[in-house]
Amino acid sequence: MDIKIVIVIAGLLLAFTLHGQTSSSSGMCEDKQIFDSFINKNLGKKQNSLNSQLIQTATYFLDTPYVAYTLEGNDEEKLAINLHAFDCMTFVENCLALSRTIHAGKPDFNTFEKELQTIRYRNGVIDGYTSRLHYTSDWIVDNNKKGIIEDRTQASGGIVLPLHVDFMSTHPQSYPYLSKHPEDIEKIKQVEDSINNRTYYYIPKEKIKDCEKYIKSGDIICFVTSIAGLDISHLGIAYRKNNMLTFIHASTKAQKVIVNPVSIAEYCKNIKNNKGIMVLKLRVKN
Repeated sequence: MDIKIVIVIAGLLLAFTLHGQTSSSSGMCEDKQIFDSFINKNLGKKQNSLNSQLIQTATYFLDTPYVAYTLEGNDEEKLAINLHAFDCMTFVENCLALSRTIHAGKPDFNTFEKELQTIRYRNGVIDGYTSRLHYTSDWIVDNNKKGIIEDRTQASGGIVLPLHVDFMSTHPQSYPYLSKHPEDIEKIKQVEDSINNRTYYYIPKEKIKDCEKYIKSGDIICFVTSIAGLDISHLGIAYRKNNMLTFIHASTKAQKVIVNPVSIAEYCKNIKNNKGIMVLKLRVKN
């Protein structure tokens, strides 16, 4: 593989999977202020459904800057809180954690932190770098098991997805932590082997239009890539606008959180390495 392509791919994966490092104290203060402002403006507007709550949260953060690598830095794995800049994965995670916090009726910062940790880490437990759910396909299975989301791709018209992930274990030099801690590469490979032994489904890009009727505003959309060794290249939150099914996301092109100007089907059609999508339904917090 051409070295330039490897660098681009590594950047994409790092941008939405390397999340879990600590923010600076000044950054944490800013994030707490953003959290308080969000709660003050949205607590009295609690939605009847979690899907509607997620859309309300996502639109609150429109125009928030897109910044890659914001949570990368320390060797010690700790929960990162960053509400002032997102990549595509941290945007979805934070919106989901905030929505669950509001919907549960416990809108304090500690509850939000617990929700975010539960979503981001395997079994909700921080136990080093490899406990983070780096691959989105692994994130889906773990959060399905925790009752946070449900993979409804097959029920929405999906077919079996041939999937083989190995990018992290075969390109450890692309990950600062793995470069310094090669002893954890084998643990990453074990995670990859687990992923590769599961069955996943996807809706091929040419079939998305036919399957739109199964997708609701507030569903999480995962964009499946054909890039070797990877699974998902982007995430967003489904949103119906003027009878068009589009999505809200932290856009690398726009460099901020936006409502995408074209439909999901059209977006996928225009991306060479896109194979299609996965559809995740939200589950109500007990």
